Amino acid sequence: MARPKPQHLLSRHLARHSVAVDLGTANTLIYTDDGGVVLNQPSVVCFRRHVEAGQTRVASVGTEARQLLGRAPQNLEPIKPMRHGVIANFSAAEQMIRQFIAMARPAPRFGRRAAFTICVPAGATQVERRAIREAAFAAGAGTVNLIGDSLASAVGAGLPVSAATGSMVVDIGGGTTEVGVIALGGTAYSGSIRVGGGQFDTAIINYVRNLYGVVIGEQTAEHMKKTLGTALRDVPLETGKATGRSADDGLPRTIELTNHDIADAIDAPLRQVIGAIKTALETAPAELITDIATAGIVLTGGGALLNHLPRRLTDELGVTVRIADEPLTCAVRGAGQAAEAGLVDAFGFD
Repeated sequence: MARPKPQHLLSRHLARHSVAVDLGTANTLIYTDDGGVVLNQPSVVCFRRHVEAGQTRVASVGTEARQLLGRAPQNLEPIKPMRHGVIANFSAAEQMIRQFIAMARPAPRFGRRAAFTICVPAGATQVERRAIREAAFAAGAGTVNLIGDSLASAVGAGLPVSAATGSMVVDIGGGTTEVGVIALGGTAYSGSIRVGGGQFDTAIINYVRNLYGVVIGEQTAEHMKKTLGTALRDVPLETGKATGRSADDGLPRTIELTNHDIADAIDAPLRQVIGAIKTALETAPAELITDIATAGIVLTGGGALLNHLPRRLTDELGVTVRIADEPLTCAVRGAGQAAEAGLVDAFGFD
């Protein structure tokens, strides 16, 4: 394991790291050491096609572009360039990052070619990591460092990452779930599965179609997940309405869903998440597992906000599970703080 850098090297390191980016499947966040989280936008970019000129240009990004998903006219093409936490469409990702940097420009250090620290999933391949670097450079970054999602999330959650005791963090994002065991400033165990909030949404879409014969969109599924979603079925009944297209005749149809429906729908991907955590507990060093059994497991990411998830995990794992403060921004805040402390160069993916 690499040793922490001397203090005089850390001071130089501090001077050159200024921007952290959590380039997520669902949302992109940008953090600066002097401004905190300065941007939190959906990872969507929309292009406008000019048929006569045979060209395209960026029409919108973030929230405005996301509103066009499934609703865009023929001359507009909204694209989600990230899939499972890595770049699926390089040119779209480059344009999206460039636009987000421009939106966050009030931070004074964006006036120069900034040094970027970017969160990446543990399961990202070398090719996928290279694509993230190249997209950031093309968007104007001066230097690019990568940090694992688990380490970044643990730092952002305030866990004692530099201590000899082990800490476990489970980051449930839009396209991946990262499970990490952290000790001595590094990652003793890191696992990644390509299951996250997006797969929960897909499971809800499939469930509603199979059970009710109604096709609902991604945004409707996400809304039902946020309003009725629960990790447990033995909870008081709640209901909500969803409108979609009948699979039989194609006409609009409104149905009533319950939180029990949503629990049934997402049970399969949720069991994959639980399986990934069990694998970590079975694989990580025994001494660190003893620490985790005492301190518990910390949840971060948007998926951590699923109702009754800590209780479900505690029941199944036999280990106390809690949600971190501000779980949605843990990774990007942790990446910025880790860069300031020198952990990126010592333990990153450079």
